[in-house]
Formats: sequence, C-alpha cells, structure tokens
Amino acid sequence: MAHTSLSGTSSGGTSSSGTAHAWAALGGDPALLDRVRYEGTGGLPARLPVMELARSCVAVCALAAAELAARRTGGPVPAVRVDDGAVTAAFHSDRLVRVDGVAPTTFAPLSRFWRAEDGWVRTHANYPHHRARLLSALGLPGDADVEAVAAGIGRRRALEVEETVYAAGGLAVAARTPEEWAAHDQGSRAAAHPLLALTPVHELDEQPPRILPELTGQTLLPAAGLRVLDLTRVLAGPIATRTLALLGADVLRIDSPRLPESQEAHNDTGMGKRSTLLDLGDRVRDRRIFEELLESADVVVLGYRPGALDRFRGMAPAALAARNPGLVIAQLSAWGRYGPWAERRGFDSLVQVATGIAAVEGDHGQPGALPAQALDHGTGYLLAAGVLRALTEQHDEGRARLVRLSLTQTAAWLMNRLRKDPAEEAGVGAVYAPEQWLTETDSPMGRLRHAVAPVSFTGGPANWLRPPGFWGADPPEWR
Repeated sequence: MAHTSLSGTSSGGTSSSGTAHAWAALGGDPALLDRVRYEGTGGLPARLPVMELARSCVAVCALAAAELAARRTGGPVPAVRVDDGAVTAAFHSDRLVRVDGVAPTTFAPLSRFWRAEDGWVRTHANYPHHRARLLSALGLPGDADVEAVAAGIGRRRALEVEETVYAAGGLAVAARTPEEWAAHDQGSRAAAHPLLALTPVHELDEQPPRILPELTGQTLLPAAGLRVLDLTRVLAGPIATRTLALLGADVLRIDSPRLPESQEAHNDTGMGKRSTLLDLGDRVRDRRIFEELLESADVVVLGYRPGALDRFRGMAPAALAARNPGLVIAQLSAWGRYGPWAERRGFDSLVQVATGIAAVEGDHGQPGALPAQALDHGTGYLLAAGVLRALTEQHDEGRARLVRLSLTQTAAWLMNRLRKDPAEEAGVGAVYAPEQWLTETDSPMGRLRHAVAPVSFTGGPANWLRPPGFWGADPPEWR
C-alpha cells in the first residue's frame, strides 16, 4: 500500500518517536526498532497527537510479540508492519462492532458532560449500580431523567459534584485545564511516574530462566501454550487480554456473578477468549477453583481499581507469585497506585476530563473529547506489550514479573511527550473509511462484524481463532 499524507511516518516508513519512547519504557533493545515499518492511511483527527499514540502502542505490542516469537523459534525477529488504517479501525472497535447489523450502545443517557454552576462535569453511569449511586448522591429518585440530573448538577459547583458523587460510590469528575491538573496532587504525582513499570516481583528471587516450548506450525503464535487469567473490565484490560488471545494464549476471563458485564462490550473485547463466573468470596467452592486455575496459570491480568480485590486475601502481586513462582502479573488502574485518587474508580472519558485533555479538545468554552477512547485502547496494547516483554525477560533471566500501567500515565504521555508528525498535520480533513479493516464471522450471538487485529508481523496470526461467546457462559477450566 502506498504511503499517504496521513501516515505520520518518515519517507522511509521506519520512524516513530512515540514507538521509540514506549519501547525504551518496556526495556526493549533499541536495535529492534528497525524491524518496524509504518504504512497506510489513518483517521484519528485531534489537536493532540492521538494517531501517534495509537500507532506507537500497536507497534510496540507487535514488536514485543515478534521478539517473543523469535525467542521461541531461535530465529530472527520477524518484521513488524503497522498499518494506520488497521490501527484506526482497532481504536474504534467498540463503536464498529455489530451483531446482525445492530450497533452497540456506547454511552448511557446519564454518561455525558453537564454544566455545573461554575464549570463542567463529566459523569459515567453505563452500569446500573453507577447510575443508582449518581442519582442518590444528587438526591434524585431512581427514575430521574436527563433534565432532572441537569438541574441538580446545575445548582452545584463542579468540585462539589465530583466529591459528593465519589463519596456515594459513583463516578463524576470536574473538568480541569492541563495547568489545573498539573497543580493537583494526583496530577503532579502522575507526571513524576514513567509511562509504565516492568519489574521483578521479588528483587532477591533467583528462579531459573523460564524456557518456553519451541513454536511449531506455520503460523507464529508467540503466546501459544500460555494460560492467562483475565480479571479485567472495561476497556483497556479486556483489549490487552484480547490481544494475548490473538497471539495464541488460552485466556479465561473471570467475573463475579454479582457484577454483570455488558454483552455488547464482550462482543468486542471477548474475541478469542472464554468467559466464566466465580465468586472469589465463596471459599468453599469458587475460591478453590480459582486457586486451582492460578496454580497452572502463566499470566494474571488485574484490571480492577487498587484496593478493590483487597477483601479477597492473597490477591496482591507478591502473594500471587508466592503461590505460583514465575508468574507474570499485570496491573491496570485508572488513576495510578499512588496519590489521593489511587483507590478511585475511573474510566477513559473521566481521565480525559480530569487531565485537561477535554479542555484542549474543546471549543468555545465547552469541553471536547478524543476521537476514540484512545487512553483505553492505547493502554490496552501497552499492557499486552508489557506482558509479552515480561515473558521474554523471563526466558532470559527467570523471576516473576510485575507490569503496571494506568490511564493517567498514558494521558500524561499523550499530553507531554508525544508530538504530531508534520505529514499528519497536512492530512487533517482527509476522509477515512474503515470498511477494508472490518470482517464478519458467525458467533453464538449472531453474525458478528468486527475490526481486524492491528498487531501484525511476518508469519503472525491474521485473526482470532474463535469469536466471543456469551459472557459468563463457559466452565471455569483451562482448554
């Protein structure tokens, strides 16, 4: 495919400062960056360098997969191809998915911006329990409509709404400028943290190198034979584990029967996985089953806010690794595991508002939004890359590994470190059509249309081996 003005690459197609920075954060060999080529036409128009973030996150994920494949074959690292069109479609995957032609509901009526007395507030109320808590915090009945909520928030100051709703267990964030976020304790701490952390769980642990079986077959699946416990929810964590499933891992998603997930969301992020229900508080049966699964897992991905799993003893990284030496543990949070907001719930849309992204993307005093939930998608690919790099490091050195990321740190990277390529600026306004990066397959829910995987390297998989099934319907066992 010919290069275009929207590619955001150098004339040679091998340059991306964002990729180089993310690969360095992952501890990767800089010489491998020469294996990556960029091409194609994308479409994530924004004031901020969203396209650079998107291609960089996908590029390091694909390069980490290619590197692990090379370790398992003993051959050279395969060439990586990053197509901006495929990347763009993937970052819109939650909006492009269809079942029998029916589009999903991306945001509920009460998930939106609201005008407060002195500014703007963004709420998230897609789940029934979050909606109920929002209305309770505002002193409104359970059947209150948009107009009633608008009136209730309009009478309050933005920070008052933020604190009142969070105190009730709901989700609301006052819109801040980048300067206001930088002055906030949470924002200043986020700025002091790296994009991600990939470290041994035990500094003094001297486990031997972990030699994975040699890959066989015509298609390189670098995660083949690996077992991944997926304890994540909307949206970054499930994207990471969806990517590991693409690369051959046996991914088993575990949810609580007390916390239902949207089937529409699972139609997008459940590709290649199986999904089961376990109550970790049930120590008679379900916790025993979890411990048996953990015993033979290679990776555990945790996507709940810090502190959310504390009531289930033994879920901290050191405790998990003690029961399964050599485990790779990946932790994802919205706000980071530090500062006054460490234990707060959060979603991509709320992080955009708090960090000043919405202010940068807004017009005429009204906040705006990125063209996709790019913090979620980007962090998801970075998280998968971190897991893959951890597996490669284990192959060389041994020891359990811990990977940590947050949406806030990805936001700081977007705001402060990434830069738009002049070619991308020149292509603003070009039309992007996603059809060539969409495909269809039969699924238990009906005819499923979805975006193709953007992670691509020579000899790698072209698609997932199986479509998603019904959420929570699989038995709690490995394949």
